[in-house]
Amino acid sequence: MLIRHLSFFVTLAEEQHFARAAEVCHITQPTLSAAIRKLEDDLRVTLIARGNRYIGLTPDGERVLEWGRQILSDYDSLQKDIAGSKKGLSGTLRLGVVPAAMAAVSFLSQRFSLENPDATIEIKSMTSRAIQHGLDTFELDGGLTYLENEPLENVQRLPLYHERYVFVCRADHPLAKRRTLPWAEAVSQSLCLLSEDMQNRRILNGIAVSAGLTLKPSVVSNSFLAVCSHIRNGLWCSIVPHTFFYILGDKTDLVSIELIEPHHRQALGLVISNRSPQAPMTKALARALQGADFDADFERHAAVPPPPSISSIAR
Repeated sequence: MLIRHLSFFVTLAEEQHFARAAEVCHITQPTLSAAIRKLEDDLRVTLIARGNRYIGLTPDGERVLEWGRQILSDYDSLQKDIAGSKKGLSGTLRLGVVPAAMAAVSFLSQRFSLENPDATIEIKSMTSRAIQHGLDTFELDGGLTYLENEPLENVQRLPLYHERYVFVCRADHPLAKRRTLPWAEAVSQSLCLLSEDMQNRRILNGIAVSAGLTLKPSVVSNSFLAVCSHIRNGLWCSIVPHTFFYILGDKTDLVSIELIEPHHRQALGLVISNRSPQAPMTKALARALQGADFDADFERHAAVPPPPSISSIAR
């Protein structure tokens, strides 16, 4: 069995179309069909349910697909490990990042790039559930996501920082001069929040419920850019992680107000597949982040508002 035959089979399973798969593999359709038949002969099973067009995989095909992805991932890791040098890895680090953690991802990139200057980094904004799938199917080397609220399965976790939540409005909003704001007042405003397919929103829902409240935003989106646009419009406010202001910088007409009653913190960090041996990219990423403290990184940037003191909360 040749690695390339296995690669052709995995591509066909993902594309679910012979002509498209052949194009992706840069081969002709007859060559693709012949490679699949050779793989079936070698394994002595039928992998594809054939007809006039692609119908799907057989039960044996589904099992071979799962193993095939792992074998191809291991083969790619073997090549990278052999090609590695003291200067670090080359190739591409593939990261899935929940939208709420995008403010922190440059800290991760910085540490990894300093140790692996020849490598590139591909960052995708994904839900936590999509990150789980990407790790399971070897499409991601790591993820930056929540660690405690809806923990992923079969992963190793490296805590990196905590987010807390702030009410954000324009500087001309009636509440703009407040230093702290109870959740009960915040949820009564016209809000634009992330949609419920985002774990950040599900966390906010849980905090509200714990205080006997219900979030009823008038606008929802799966993009923080859309949230920011609506806040700047002035008709809407929002509830976001305090790290939101690292991206905006300190020259903005928006203000943040610390949310209290309750005051909540949520852990975020790196997740990688719990498998051995680890892929070289995954090992390099975990090594680069050992001892990292993104909380301290955020504190070094004045654009991120500090948490209120206990005495200020009491007032």
